[in-house]
Amino acid sequence: MTYADIEKLCRKMRGVTLEYPFGNSKVFKVGGKMFAMIPMNGKKAGGIWFKVGESSFQILTRVKGIKPCPYLARAHWVAMEHLMPLKANELRAYLERAHAIVGNKLPKKKREALGIAPLPSEDLNPFL
Repeated sequence: MTYADIEKLCRKMRGVTLEYPFGNSKVFKVGGKMFAMIPMNGKKAGGIWFKVGESSFQILTRVKGIKPCPYLARAHWVAMEHLMPLKANELRAYLERAHAIVGNKLPKKKREALGIAPLPSEDLNPFL
């Protein structure tokens, strides 16, 4: 998976906007709330940061190349310095899960306006 693939995947998800609130770093939001970010070092991508569940945070931060995200670790975000620690299908699943976690916390009216169906909490299980 490349950074272009990540951007394409995230932009296809319901209600997603791409914003640049931190210089040229790419921030993906659903309903105005961040769920993933590609931090940029100049013109070069510097990994990927994304929201995970508490259990996934405990598991992923034990993987070489994945660490608690600067500034966002207490909200269960992880940072990958490059794209190698996870296989493409694993990263895709975690990004889709990040979108679902954040989207599920939006107010009902906002979810409905964006076409995001509420998920039962068991659907957010990181092990599914």
